Amino acid sequence: MLELLTRAGSLPFSVALALMLMFALLQIVGAGDFLGGDADVDVHGGVHAGASVDAGLLSILGIGRVPFLMWLMVLLTVFGLLGISVQELLLALTGQTWSAWLVAPVVGFAALPITGALSRGLGRIIPQDETSAIDVAILVGREAEILVGTATAGNPARGRVFDHYGQPHNVMVEPDMADQRFVQGERVLLVRREGELFKAIARGDHYLPRLD
Repeated sequence: MLELLTRAGSLPFSVALALMLMFALLQIVGAGDFLGGDADVDVHGGVHAGASVDAGLLSILGIGRVPFLMWLMVLLTVFGLLGISVQELLLALTGQTWSAWLVAPVVGFAALPITGALSRGLGRIIPQDETSAIDVAILVGREAEILVGTATAGNPARGRVFDHYGQPHNVMVEPDMADQRFVQGERVLLVRREGELFKAIARGDHYLPRLD
């Protein structure tokens, strides 16, 4: 195994695997937050998050499906293992490994969709109360359900809202109008954001008779 990692042409792939192991170790000892494992990552680079092209590309890459540090660890693992495997195949076919300058860009391009597929799979099976891999400002305009407590002006309650990836976020919600109040189980519309607090308006149907 050591021979595979130290063989000529395998340096970038070995470094990628070493970085992945370092991140994993830091997560185990609790230092992952310092590296931004739970920090907000604006994956849209300042572009409006509702753009369909951006959303489609990010979905293919798997960004936003899992926390960013986890996505990065998956990418490093795929890049490292795929690169070493390719070099071993080239060694068997040609009798020598190829230059990392030639192999690494091809492997990096191939690793992105594989990472996306694995991240989407992980995003469906790992428990997530909320995700930190998106800009939470994109939640404005979406519906939220009040989970705990009663929200009044100046007294927010905890609510849950789903982003365009289908991932849940727990947010603090209070009425945008002073005379409104939201009770547990009520669904409201998020209309603006003030720091970590979301202002909302009632949908107006919570107290209507239910037909089901």
